[in-house]
Amino acid sequence: MIKIGIVGGTGYTGVELLRILATHPQAQLTAITSRKEDGVPVAQMYPSLRGRVNLAFSSPEKANLKECDVVFFATPHGVAMAQAPELLEAGVKVIDLAADFRLQDLAQFEQWYGISHSCPELVPEAIYGLPELNREQIKHARLIANPGCYPTTIQLGYAPLLKANLIDASSLIADCKSGVSGAGRKAEIGILFSETNDSFKAYGVSGHRHSPETIAQLQRLTEQKVELVFTPHLVPMIRGMHSTLYAKLTQEISNEALQTLFENAYQDEPFIDVMPFGSHPETRSTRASNVLRLALHRPGNGKTLVILVVQDNLVKGASGQAIQCMNLMFGLDESIGLQHVPITP
Repeated sequence: MIKIGIVGGTGYTGVELLRILATHPQAQLTAITSRKEDGVPVAQMYPSLRGRVNLAFSSPEKANLKECDVVFFATPHGVAMAQAPELLEAGVKVIDLAADFRLQDLAQFEQWYGISHSCPELVPEAIYGLPELNREQIKHARLIANPGCYPTTIQLGYAPLLKANLIDASSLIADCKSGVSGAGRKAEIGILFSETNDSFKAYGVSGHRHSPETIAQLQRLTEQKVELVFTPHLVPMIRGMHSTLYAKLTQEISNEALQTLFENAYQDEPFIDVMPFGSHPETRSTRASNVLRLALHRPGNGKTLVILVVQDNLVKGASGQAIQCMNLMFGLDESIGLQHVPITP
């Protein structure tokens, strides 16, 4: 059994980790931290976990995180970097769901997140936790930077095309929408029900924290210079993410060949569903699952290719992907504990 600690167990990604790990056959939940909720039973805060998780939250000082095999950080930026060095020295593997280790360029990290990095020596060691692109590195890693939710959809949507050098990497456009849970479990006016319900808006148009992360990872897939216009939107739903990606084809290629390219690229991927050409994947088709679905469109059979990508922002976009990485790090089948069928309605 893998002894697991979770730092920051009260937020949405934290409880999603708990939900999935509660039925994972090789997981032993050992410690769940929260300063504010120290001593409160997890099932009292989240009744959905009654009979599944019998632990109580504990302050970080009381939690025996060094006795764990792996510790997940479901925390705001800056927390993991403060605690990771001591845990790694004790032989504990670390998976950070925030951005502390996603950017190799520390100047960019400090620019976008407004804090200095406290353990820059560990950044080069961190492996970007997108299994479909970095599986072998993840298997041998002790420090994982779990990808952002938007970057997951964008990278998996563009990867086969960039690898095959079929598109102009300097003119990529990602028009993305996310449910309100992507903002986290906190009291802010902008994400209150009466502020978000029956409304739709873009945000971060002039610059978003996920942009440098996404561009840096896409750049690894091509020798072309990557330029990306990324516009996120907030939609009035709890879970779900829909990314509409645009790319200019630079070679003559049939629709059948494009479909085959994607099907071959993801044929062995347990959580990627390449739908028939011209399909319209819906966010509800991935709700509460680790599945990412995508489909290709080519309006007027012209040079513009449209890739539609959907996922649950809290699962494949966060906690499910982190557990997928954990499985690989401990030599397990990466799909173990993650075979949840999406819920409908």
